[in-house]
Amino acid sequence: MRRILGATRFVVALPAIAAILGGILLMLQGSVATVMVIIETVWFGADLKTTTVDVLTAIDAILLGTVLLVIGYGLYELFVDADLPVPAWLRVTNLDDLKSKLVGVVVAIIAVIFVGVLVDANRAADVMSYGIGAGAIVAGLALFSYATRKDAGVAAKRADSAGTAKAGTAPPPAE
Repeated sequence: MRRILGATRFVVALPAIAAILGGILLMLQGSVATVMVIIETVWFGADLKTTTVDVLTAIDAILLGTVLLVIGYGLYELFVDADLPVPAWLRVTNLDDLKSKLVGVVVAIIAVIFVGVLVDANRAADVMSYGIGAGAIVAGLALFSYATRKDAGVAAKRADSAGTAKAGTAPPPAE
């Protein structure tokens, strides 16, 4: 029974791969859209406002693709293969790592969306309402990250205390 339950972790491979493929698709679509905006602007002379909004929309798709890649790699690393060859900054060792990486990318997406609204808005009230909403979301994410973070120093001390207690020695003195 234990072996069967342990093998169920591989079920996560399917959504991880789906997230990676979705991320690649969005990044390709965002890249193609950016190239199309460049071509349209150079050949047909689109105005600055339209170009800015179109480029920001394409960048938004690329950033969302990045979120999906981070989710896919993170889930795969956590459940299937911890030795996945990814850069150190993308390495995920626990759900807190994955959460912090996702919060950072989501904040970047919110900033891009807000800049798009800022450029495209015709009234100050629109910009103000979007700005307040974006600020509230970012503040909520920051509060969530702060409230749910694990203090690495405390965790290391607990692990060290547990290890020395098992070895039959006294735990280190409190600082």
